[in-house]
Amino acid sequence: MPVASPLPLPATHALRKLGRELALARRKRGISTADMAARLMVSRDTLWRLERGDATVAIGTLATALFILQLHDRLASLAAPATDALALALDEQRLPQRIRRAAP
Repeated sequence: MPVASPLPLPATHALRKLGRELALARRKRGISTADMAARLMVSRDTLWRLERGDATVAIGTLATALFILQLHDRLASLAAPATDALALALDEQRLPQRIRRAAP
């Protein structure tokens, strides 16, 4: 019986998409799997798992891969408050309807 993933399905899909896009970026740069794995200091099996979106690959490996591919600036801004649509909407809902002057 297959083991259910502990991740929500949208997160699993996002990791798979990220993995496919990392593989594409690597290939576009002409970096072989052997060279990429060596630069990451991991086995080719780990690189393949990363490129398949395996959630058990260490985030440090992902960060290093993004650095090698010169995409690390995107990682730093993943949860940036300025682009967090839900937080911005919640902030707007919390604004008071009116502002009253304090009694003198």
